[in-house]
Amino acid sequence: MLGAAYPKRRSARVTDEPTVLTVLTTTDAAGKAEELARSAVEARLAACAQVSGPVASVYRWEGAVETAREWQVLFKTAAARYDALEEHIRRHHDYDTPEIIAVPVVRGGADYLAWVVRESAG
Repeated sequence: MLGAAYPKRRSARVTDEPTVLTVLTTTDAAGKAEELARSAVEARLAACAQVSGPVASVYRWEGAVETAREWQVLFKTAAARYDALEEHIRRHHDYDTPEIIAVPVVRGGADYLAWVVRESAG
């Protein structure tokens, strides 16, 4: 009976090359973060993007330790779209050296991962 109460979960595991990435960047204003998120989704470079913040960033820059308030943007995209998304972030970002980090999604809901790939297809 216990098995009947819980529906079978469907998940996908990425085996070799990831098909979906989470790409992270930060910026110094909520409006800038929201514009980066919106423009990437509108261009179909990401299926969705989440803005969170403010976050406190502590980093070394030009020989000094700095602290700044930033907003974080997490983009969900197809791995095949990474290069175009990185180019978009660089073109629209106002930092000299923007943080751009891609993390492979190694496991997730199969339907969600398929949606990300579908929605971020060029």
